[in-house]
Amino acid sequence: MSNRLNGRVALVTGASSGIGEATALELARQGARLAVTARRRDRLDALAAQLKALGAEPLVLTADLADEAEAQRIVHETERHFGRLDILVNNAGVMYLEPVGEADLGRWRHMLELNVLGLIASTQAALAGMRARRDGHIVNISSTAGRVANPNAAAYSATKFGVVAFSEALRREVYKDNIRVSVIEPGVVETELRDHIGHAATKDALNAWADSMRQLQSQDVAETIAFCVSRPSHVNINEVLMRPTDQER
Repeated sequence: MSNRLNGRVALVTGASSGIGEATALELARQGARLAVTARRRDRLDALAAQLKALGAEPLVLTADLADEAEAQRIVHETERHFGRLDILVNNAGVMYLEPVGEADLGRWRHMLELNVLGLIASTQAALAGMRARRDGHIVNISSTAGRVANPNAAAYSATKFGVVAFSEALRREVYKDNIRVSVIEPGVVETELRDHIGHAATKDALNAWADSMRQLQSQDVAETIAFCVSRPSHVNINEVLMRPTDQER
């Protein structure tokens, strides 16, 4: 246990597995008070038990972050429960990969609503309190797909390029309020994310590519997020691009 984040209140979205789960646990190890949210209540309850074992008293919020009202509600409930929100980790997201000509636009619409609009809605809800206190840190999870656009990933890359652009524009809007913004862009991470892919050929090719390398683990990304949010207040790690050593693009 570390006390680098002692007393800081963090809300982690998409916390039921993968990067979100690992991040919640890592922030708790460093002393943060935690609110965690996702759609799967059973997985959140299992995470809450782990957090309690670390001495945390987590707030568990079931929500679908593709719904703008839900994305804002979780922020307001966190603030009511803890009296403040210091760190918002916008991690919730999906990855639907398929050729443009065969795309299910309903799925792509959901991905845009979750990966981009849900993130924006949660951020918007957090800004008033952070500005009033002149203190806060927003961490947005993007991807190397927000740097390199590949076939069959047109919409996913569009969402992740969007997160990078949004994060930089936001940083320039709020830096005078002493609010920090960080965007994290991981490469291949061994998580459930690839399970969302409905296009069989694309899914098989991506899994084969991922299996050819030593993939990042969720803990690797969680420790990077914890590093960013535990810097002194005059330090803002704006952007972290991280890949497995074995990943070329």
